[in-house]
Amino acid sequence: MNRNPIVPFIIIMVFGIGLMFMLSFMGLGNSKEMAKEKNGGGEKKTEQTAFNPEEVYKQSCSACHGEQYQGGAGPALKGVGQKLSHDQIKKQIVNGGGGMPGGLVDAANADKMAKWLESLK
Repeated sequence: MNRNPIVPFIIIMVFGIGLMFMLSFMGLGNSKEMAKEKNGGGEKKTEQTAFNPEEVYKQSCSACHGEQYQGGAGPALKGVGQKLSHDQIKKQIVNGGGGMPGGLVDAANADKMAKWLESLK
């Protein structure tokens, strides 16, 4: 009983060619989806988080103004709403000055940060 030694090679070749066609068609479908996402037609996956002034303070401001707003390298922030107007606080947050760097809070969120600072007692 002699077996033909070429049959396994033919089976592997047919399987390989079939797999190649299947993967090509899958790639065509994926490329259409990728083009759709690139043109803005896909789902938006960016998620904006709400601005939290206290978190921003802990990350950017507490090193100079202290964990309990008591001051340190920067002035104390408790009662700052009684010393400065809302616009002055907002201007200081956006522009900096007096040793404070500007731009730690963007202008769009400076109003929220100023209101939060005014509420510290």
